Amino acid sequence: MHPPTATDAALVERLRSGDRGAFRELYARFSQATFGFLLRLAGRRDVAEDLHQEVWLSIARHATRLAPDTDLAAWIFTVARNRFRSSSRRRAEPLAARAPEEQLAGAPPSEDPGCRDLERALASLPEPYRELLLLVAIEGLDTTRVAAVLAIRPDAARQRLARARAALAELVDAQGRSPGRRMTS
Repeated sequence: MHPPTATDAALVERLRSGDRGAFRELYARFSQATFGFLLRLAGRRDVAEDLHQEVWLSIARHATRLAPDTDLAAWIFTVARNRFRSSSRRRAEPLAARAPEEQLAGAPPSEDPGCRDLERALASLPEPYRELLLLVAIEGLDTTRVAAVLAIRPDAARQRLARARAALAELVDAQGRSPGRRMTS
């Protein structure tokens, strides 16, 4: 994700005015990334698909009420994260409680064993670390924008990112030392 630009500001203005073409442009630009983020958080394609629809319905309902200085990426990922968290609270069994192998069942397939190992390690991280790493490493948001999504201070986001990277490295390292061992967090 790139930092907000003048083009983003123009798109925000178009959204605020109810321009349907602006919504289509927004959807084309962020839909795939939003779905990938939800899929990796939820670990199940069916849940991610439902959440994706809910996210975009919410975005459509609220687009005309955006502040003129809205950071679109931060806003959209905040909506996605909030929908995921609300959905998780309503479930009898939280999605994160499932084994990492079950979570990977809905993840995008990878032919590279290293990528699969990394996805497995990522899926086994605690949710706060996983969502932060997804936003930084996969979605390309900087720590200031991630802080906005997570509703924390930028320095707290940087600290959490350092801890998340260390935890991920430890899991990947442990996985390399013990192939076939199921990782837990």
